Amino acid sequence: MPRLLSVNVGLPRDVTWNGKTVRTAVWKSPVTGRRMVRKLDIDGDAQADLAGHGGEHRAVFVYQMDSYHYWESFLGRSDFTFGQFGENFTVEGFPDNEVCIGDRYRIGGAEFEVTQPRVTCYRVGIRMNEPRMPALLVEHHRPGFYFRVLQEGEVGAGDDIAKIADGPEKITVADIDALLYLPGHTSEQLQRALQIPALSKGWQSSFQAMLQQDSSSKTVAGNPGLANEEQAPAWPGFRQMRVAQIRKESDRVTSFVLAPIDGQPLALCQAGQFVVLRLLVDSGEPPVLRSYSLSDLPAADHFRISVKNELKGIGSSFLCNRAQEGDVLDVSAPRGSFTLRPSQSPVVLVSAGVGATPVMSMLHSLAAERSQREIWWIYGARNSVDHPFAEESRSLLKQLSRGRGYIVYSRPAAIDRVGADFDAPGHIDTALLERIGVSQGSDFYLCGPTSFLQNMRDGLRNWGVLAENVHTEIFGSLEAITPGMAQVVHTPHLPQGPPGSGPPVSFARSGITAAWDHKFASLLELAEACDVPVRWSCRIGVCHTCMTGLIDGSIIYNPEPLERPAPGNVLVCCSQPNAGVTLDL
Repeated sequence: MPRLLSVNVGLPRDVTWNGKTVRTAVWKSPVTGRRMVRKLDIDGDAQADLAGHGGEHRAVFVYQMDSYHYWESFLGRSDFTFGQFGENFTVEGFPDNEVCIGDRYRIGGAEFEVTQPRVTCYRVGIRMNEPRMPALLVEHHRPGFYFRVLQEGEVGAGDDIAKIADGPEKITVADIDALLYLPGHTSEQLQRALQIPALSKGWQSSFQAMLQQDSSSKTVAGNPGLANEEQAPAWPGFRQMRVAQIRKESDRVTSFVLAPIDGQPLALCQAGQFVVLRLLVDSGEPPVLRSYSLSDLPAADHFRISVKNELKGIGSSFLCNRAQEGDVLDVSAPRGSFTLRPSQSPVVLVSAGVGATPVMSMLHSLAAERSQREIWWIYGARNSVDHPFAEESRSLLKQLSRGRGYIVYSRPAAIDRVGADFDAPGHIDTALLERIGVSQGSDFYLCGPTSFLQNMRDGLRNWGVLAENVHTEIFGSLEAITPGMAQVVHTPHLPQGPPGSGPPVSFARSGITAAWDHKFASLLELAEACDVPVRWSCRIGVCHTCMTGLIDGSIIYNPEPLERPAPGNVLVCCSQPNAGVTLDL
């Protein structure tokens, strides 16, 4: 009969790793005697990162003695102690390729249910002093798994582990883990996995996204269960386009219509996407990269971008003050996942300032298809002088049978008329949305300044709007994900020390270009040295958290990830440039 060999607990601690401080509870130590297991943890135990570990469905982590022996042989080590893999229960006779999701067990005075494999992250690599460990655990089908506590009770080393119920579908922990992280799944396997009620909600959502991709009529690549990956852009790198028209939209916003100089039709983009411009601002200086949202109906013969002339904006000043009709610019293919989702729910397009640009494209698209959904256009500006697309948005709303608009001015001028130019003074917030009759069940699309987006996201969450119904577009760097580490915001800069001798690496959102230096193991490490906001978790090509748009150039992988992302994207945690690259960071 399977047996509990050791109960291990540990509290969060700060450890130094790569010159940084990491908060982690991966260090667990055996306890003597019996311990009470509760719904969320074991007495004396805690988790540092509740986004990735802990909670009802991840209350107790289990690892097997058979895997201990396997890794001792594979890694050539003999220094393991109980709790080595961060587990709460070290067990015997309980392997990942036999235990199934949904199985129920009694140990001592407590009862448990198997909910999911462990989601490995870089911290197990720190604990093992082996950076490859997150990938090895998946690749060798030995992840370990989590228990949900069905009945609280005391447990202790030496307790027998008795099965009290079989999980439906009888899919093992190892097979569920491979289904998400390794290529080669089938729709039938995904459907079976989704029939297991015990499987945690996060894993169910991942499998639903993968199943939806499988059922799509489009030929797609990548793994939507790991990341919301963009599909391959219409063309790699940059394409030359001519400025066909320049038009002032407001005192500070100017639109530029760009047409391909070769006359070849453009692949239709999706409303809400953006393009990257490579601008030669000063002769003899490196080009400047800037991202601008497309602002009109996707078309095959042109793009339209709308640019706010920022006081110290290098790219916007060049375009708004120096660009002329007939000029030729380098333009990337459209990118971005801030696009309309298929739904019958009301659509609420909420923006402020130049944040109107991507949602203006969405409004065009909805009007062109004569959408029957309830559609709100809610916009905030200072006054009519700073109000772009005023007539254009009103005209589009008139084409929609259920289109409604509401305009708010924060500093209306004396000439601005309530009921004609705008609807009310003040600012946009959720109290306003509730007052004018916006439904909580709507799909919300938000774009604007950082403070505006944060206030709106917080307000919508407090109002009870589901997180999956709130979509945002961020100008500038994406929000960093650095689990276990405090996020310190710095202005991006070139790395310290002499410049490298390798190809140039450009961070488009951050606006800097650095020469590659082989002292860095990956593009992620270079980005960190430049204080470019980054997103990562495993750091070894498993989880796809670091997936980034590859706008231009080519890379090599070392080590090879367990599954490559869709073309046009790159896992920066395990890649290096083999030519100049431009990243959407």
